[in-house]
Amino acid sequence: MNPDILKERKSASFDVETLTNVLDGGPEKTRRRREIESMVLNDPDFQEEDPSFLSRSERYDQAVRKSAQMIQKLREYGIADPEEIYHYKNLYKGHHHEALGLHFVMFLPHLYSQCDAEQARKWLPLAESFQVMGTYAQTEMGHGTHLRGLETTATYDPATQEFVLNSPTISSIKWWPGGLGKTSNHAIVLAQLYTQGNCHGLHAFIVPLRDMKTHLPLPGVVVGDIGPKFGFNEVDNGYLKLENIRIPRDNMLMKFAKVAPDGTYAKPPSSKLTYGTMVFIRSMIVGESSRALSKACTIAIRYSSVRHQSEIRPGEPEPQILDYQTQQYKLFPLLATAYAFHFVGQYMRETYHRITGDINDGDFSELPELHALSAGLKAFTTWEANSAIEVCRMSCGGHGYSCSSALPDIYVQFTPTCTYEGENTVMMLQTARYLVKSYRQAKAGQQLSGIVSYLNEAQHRRVQPQPVAARPTVVDINDLASLVEVYKLRAAILVDLAAKSIQQELQRRKSQEDAWNNSAIDLVRASDAHCHYVVVKLFADKLRDISDTAVHSVMSTLALLYALHGITKNSGDFLQAGLLNVPQVLQTSVRIKELLSQLRPNAVALVDAFDHNDKKLNSVLGRYDGNVYENMFEWARRSPLNATEVHESFYKYLKPLRSKL
Repeated sequence: MNPDILKERKSASFDVETLTNVLDGGPEKTRRRREIESMVLNDPDFQEEDPSFLSRSERYDQAVRKSAQMIQKLREYGIADPEEIYHYKNLYKGHHHEALGLHFVMFLPHLYSQCDAEQARKWLPLAESFQVMGTYAQTEMGHGTHLRGLETTATYDPATQEFVLNSPTISSIKWWPGGLGKTSNHAIVLAQLYTQGNCHGLHAFIVPLRDMKTHLPLPGVVVGDIGPKFGFNEVDNGYLKLENIRIPRDNMLMKFAKVAPDGTYAKPPSSKLTYGTMVFIRSMIVGESSRALSKACTIAIRYSSVRHQSEIRPGEPEPQILDYQTQQYKLFPLLATAYAFHFVGQYMRETYHRITGDINDGDFSELPELHALSAGLKAFTTWEANSAIEVCRMSCGGHGYSCSSALPDIYVQFTPTCTYEGENTVMMLQTARYLVKSYRQAKAGQQLSGIVSYLNEAQHRRVQPQPVAARPTVVDINDLASLVEVYKLRAAILVDLAAKSIQQELQRRKSQEDAWNNSAIDLVRASDAHCHYVVVKLFADKLRDISDTAVHSVMSTLALLYALHGITKNSGDFLQAGLLNVPQVLQTSVRIKELLSQLRPNAVALVDAFDHNDKKLNSVLGRYDGNVYENMFEWARRSPLNATEVHESFYKYLKPLRSKL
C-alpha cells in the first residue's frame, strides 16, 4: 500500500463503510452488491483481454462472448431481481458495452410496458429465453430526437390483417440502434401508423429481422453495421431498411393503442405512453451520470494523493498535488456533484417505479411531470458529468491521456448520453414546455402539485427581477435551507422571464411557433435553473435521512459546496434577480475556499465510499493501493508492439529506406 494513500485514509473523520451503506440504501444492500461483485470478479470466465489492445472486430467478438456467458450465469445463480440483474450485467460486461444491451434496457422493458395480455403470453417467454434477441429501432438517418418527423411507415392491410412496413426514403433508414447490425433477430420498430387512410402517429411494432435458425436477414430486410464511432466500438450499432415487409396485426404493441381487424383505430389514454421506455432509460441515465463521474473522481483524487509535483516552498519536498488549492477547486466540487447526482438517480428510480405503478392502475395524472423531469434531469446531469469527466482527466496531467488511466474510456463511453434518448437541448426545451404550461396554470389560479408547486409560491410572492435595493437580502450563504430557497426563486424568476418573452413575441404578432423559437435561449436557461434547483433540493432532503453524525457532517459540507459552487458559476442570474448582492457573491468565493480545506482530509475516504472495485475501475492511476508507477510500467509492457524487440515494419520499410539513402 502506498504510504501517501494510507495516510489519507487515516485522516478521515467518518466511517467509510457507513457512508457506503447510505449510498447503497442500507447494509444489507451493500452486502448483497458485494456478493454479486464477488461472483463476477472471481469467475474465471470474467477474465478479458484489455480492449485497448484489440481491433474493433475482436472487441465485438469479446462483447458477444461475454454477453452470452453472462446470460447463462444469471440463470445459473438464479438472479432475477431487476436491479440485481442490472448490477450483475454492468459488472460482467467489464470494460465493454454489451452486445445485448438494448435487449435488456429497451426491448424487454418495452414488451413489459406495451404488450397486452395475449401478446405478453406470446413474446415474453421468447424474449426472456433469448430465442428472440431484440433491439429498439427508433432513430433514423434523417431524424432522431424529433420523433414526429420519423418517416418509417406501417400501413394496415385489412384484407390480410397485416401491417406493411416500409422505409420510403433514404433518410427514413433506421440508424444507430445498438445490437442491430449483427446481433439481434427482432426489433421493436417505431413507425407512423396508417389505417383507413389516416395517419395516427408513431406506434411500436415487433418486426422479425433474421431467420431464427440461420440468422440470415429475412426477405425485404436490409440490415448491417454502421461502422466505428466515438465510443461503443464493441457494439454493432446498425442500419435497417425495410422494403414493404409484412407482419401480423398482433405484432403491433396494443396495451394502450389498438387497431381492430377491420382497421378501426382506438387511441391510447395518453400520447406520452408510446415513449414510456424512453422515460425509463432517461431515468437510468441520471444514475449513470453519477456512476461515471464517481469513477472519474475516484481515479483523479486517488492519483492526486500519490502524485508529487513541483514545490510550494523552495527546497522542500514536492507536495502531493491534492495539496494545491487549484487541484482541490477542480476536483472537490465535482466530487460533490457525483454525490448529488447519486441521490438524484435514487429519486428518479423511485419516482419512475411509483408513477409506473399508478399508470398500471389507470392513473396517468403524473405522467407529464415524469416525462418533463426525466428529460430535463437527463440533459442537466449528462452535460455536467460529461464536462466534469474531462476535467478529471486533465487534472491527472500527461498520464490522464493514457488509456491505462481508464479516463479516456470513461469519457468516450459516457459522452454519447448527451445525445441518445433525446439530444440535450431538445430535452431542455421539452421540460420548458411543461414549465411554461404549469406557469400559466399557476397564473390562472390553479393549484399545482409535485416538483413545480413552487410556481404557485412565486405567484403569491409576486417574484419579479428587481434592483438589489428594492429587495431585502436575507440569504444566509452558510445555511443550506436558505440556499435551496434561493435556487427555487432563481428557477421561478427564469421561468417567469421565459414565459414573458413568449408573450412579448406574440404581442409582436409572431406565431406561437416563432414566439417559442425566438424565446428558446430563455427557455433552456429556465429548464436548467429548474433542474439545478431540483438537484440542490434533493441533496438537502437526503441529509435528513442520514443519522450518523460524522457522515452527516461531511455530507452537509459537500452539499453546501455543491450549492455555493453553482452560485459562483451562475452568479449573473442571482445578481440580476436581486437574490444576492455583490458582497454575498464575494463571500461565497471565500466560503468555498474554506470548504475545500475542510474536505481535504476526507477526500480519499469520500471516493473510497463509492466502493469501486479495482477490477471494475480498471485504472492504473486509480488503484486502491496507490501503487501507480510500478503498475503503469507493467501495463505498457503488455502492448502488442512489445511482443518482439524489433517490429516487422523495420524490415519492410525503414531498413530499405536507409539503404536507399
